[in-house]
Amino acid sequence: MRKTIGMNEAWKFIRQDVEQAERKAFNDEHWQHVTIPHTWNAIDGANGYEYYQGACWYRKTFSVEPSCEGNRLFIEFQGSNSITDVYVNGQHLGQHKGGYATFRFDVTDVVTYGTANVLAVKVDNTVADDVYPQKADFTFYGGIYRDVNMVVTAPVHFDLMDYGSQGVYIVQEQVSKEKAKLNIKTIVVNDGGEEKKVNLWVDIYDANHQIVTYATKEVVLTAGESQTVELPCIIDNPTLWQGRKNPYMYSASLSLISFNDTIDALSIPFGVRYFHVDPEKGFFLNGEHLPLHGVSRHQDRKDMGWAISEKEQVEDMGYIREIGASSIRLAHYQHSQFFYDLCDQEGMVVWAEIPFISIMSQYELDGINAKQQMIELIRQNYNHPSIIFWGIQNEIQIGGERPEVRRLVRELNALTKKEDPTRLTTMANVLFVNEEDEYNRMTDVIGYNKYYGWYHGKAEDFAPWLDKFHRINPDVALCISEYGAEGIVQYHSADPKVKDYTEEYHALFHEIVWKTFAERPFLWATYVWNMFDFGANIRDEGGVKGRNNKGLVTYDRKIKKDAFYMYKAHWSDDKFVHITSKRHVDRAESSMCVKVYSNCKEVTLYINGIEFQTKISDDKVFIFEHVPLMEGMNEIRAVSAEDNDFYVDIAKFNKVDEPNPSYEAPVEEKGEEVQNWFQMPDLDGELEELHITDDVYSTRCTFKELFENEEAAAVLHQFLGESFRERPTYSMTQGFKIDTLAEMAPDHFTDKLLYALNRELTRINKNK
Repeated sequence: MRKTIGMNEAWKFIRQDVEQAERKAFNDEHWQHVTIPHTWNAIDGANGYEYYQGACWYRKTFSVEPSCEGNRLFIEFQGSNSITDVYVNGQHLGQHKGGYATFRFDVTDVVTYGTANVLAVKVDNTVADDVYPQKADFTFYGGIYRDVNMVVTAPVHFDLMDYGSQGVYIVQEQVSKEKAKLNIKTIVVNDGGEEKKVNLWVDIYDANHQIVTYATKEVVLTAGESQTVELPCIIDNPTLWQGRKNPYMYSASLSLISFNDTIDALSIPFGVRYFHVDPEKGFFLNGEHLPLHGVSRHQDRKDMGWAISEKEQVEDMGYIREIGASSIRLAHYQHSQFFYDLCDQEGMVVWAEIPFISIMSQYELDGINAKQQMIELIRQNYNHPSIIFWGIQNEIQIGGERPEVRRLVRELNALTKKEDPTRLTTMANVLFVNEEDEYNRMTDVIGYNKYYGWYHGKAEDFAPWLDKFHRINPDVALCISEYGAEGIVQYHSADPKVKDYTEEYHALFHEIVWKTFAERPFLWATYVWNMFDFGANIRDEGGVKGRNNKGLVTYDRKIKKDAFYMYKAHWSDDKFVHITSKRHVDRAESSMCVKVYSNCKEVTLYINGIEFQTKISDDKVFIFEHVPLMEGMNEIRAVSAEDNDFYVDIAKFNKVDEPNPSYEAPVEEKGEEVQNWFQMPDLDGELEELHITDDVYSTRCTFKELFENEEAAAVLHQFLGESFRERPTYSMTQGFKIDTLAEMAPDHFTDKLLYALNRELTRINKNK
């Protein structure tokens, strides 16, 4: 029978590349003792621009029981970032490229039984030309950050070398309320030295572990043969997996039986469901409309990086469940099997994706690694009912217009449909992709990452853009795959505005945007960016280095920001009241506005024990204006009585003489969406008409094109400043055209400035 033996304990580690560290007899006595999961960037990965990227080594001594001899042995890594070389007793077993999928190596022929063996692993998180991601707005934490196991099987077993999968695929060929027609596809391997005949049994159990159907087949395998075996199964009158309403799970028990011995066995949980997306009405699960109220999740956590345990993952799911979300975008890479299992159990509809993000390799143009990671993602996660959407790219257009990028996106879509025709493909376009671009028709459904109200424009600008896109593409199913604003709970304002980094603007932004989305049923989903703050080494935002602060919950998971409760009021049925701006304690004004989020019908406000006012609201936001403050500390109490229960929240505000300066973010130009990088040109008279042709440079070119030409770069330096390319985010914006930026920030990129740029740039011939 199969055995899985944990190998997380008693590792040695060194944070540098060491020659000959793969040798069995290598002296590692001065190395650090660590336990897996482990990352070497737990601290430096989220505290500034610099963090260690390079090769590091892990070593472990282990033994194999003599009773295992005659079986097959595999070392399994569930996540190691990002290029991993594995050695046993000095012998190189192979290399895996990619930091997010499970991978295994067969160690049967290199271990010794009953004596010490040495496992040496070199892990390198340096960005490589042929491994994705190339560049992204999150930290690439290095290390063996998920579990390591040894798997022992009989010579005849379900395939463990099929792209890290379980070798079993429960294909849902046709599902309805009356019948679920399944095809159980298994890959059975005979790694023994002689022909073997086995019986394959599949028993399907319901949630109460009562058998509902079964299938069996005799399989004959020659020595060294791998065989794909298919068994049809039908579940009559199935209980469907109905999202959070009823996340019903069956299980498939698979056995390989030789005479009276079960030589390999697996139990695969699964759920049956059917779904579709309507471009006008949104997402439907099992024939019922299901609004996909979504959040995005990164897997890292403060002082832990990616090396988190099941405990942290359960806590993350608890927050997502509490807010009332029905869908999760698991960005921007494959997450752990444990978390996908949680999604199944909690009824979350999942968008799962690969890290083909921001920039395509300049050198490896066939997308070999992107395709490998796509196959790994699909095969390892095929049986999760929660996964409905396979994501093939995120903002890959940032790297600039390249025909090979478009070709690879099409090829990834075709590959995904070939691997799994039962699900829908999707992708997240960067904000500047034109509404009429063919990118919007390459996948089954489409998403856009839009940041009106933060990086450009106003939060209210979502409405006209959404209506415009839908008018141009009435047959394209659209979602908003990212939207958000920075919110740092230290900063506060009674008059919040864009780019002040306050908790109040963060909440106000989400109020405005959510109302816009809720009024447009054609959106098949919306995904808040992000559920949690996360590490992003290139960032320095609002006085906080190394983090993206757009989360609804802080990086350490200790504080739910006010916006969390705004969504909870709209999405959750669990009654509550929440007074906002509790952390804005010191108040210099004589009276204040008190805002309450609640999914109750009415809320009564009490000031220092005296009833002030009762409000009724249909939009979950209760505004109490001109609330008087007496000198010193004031207690505000919000109360709602509903269904024979009382819901109460309390806040305390201190009346002071002067505003508290610590509430002010150390940034300039609050209220401005784009930093003013340039000096406005001094032009006299009317602007002459310029004729721009394709053979000269202009604002129609990308920053990358312009900076690659010495003369054009000098023009940009003249108007944008010498330090423009030194910005940590520059590499993420090379694909932007100046005209695109002008559309996003017309108050800054005026006609006068564009004229001045074009007057100089059009004098430079591209063919010179």
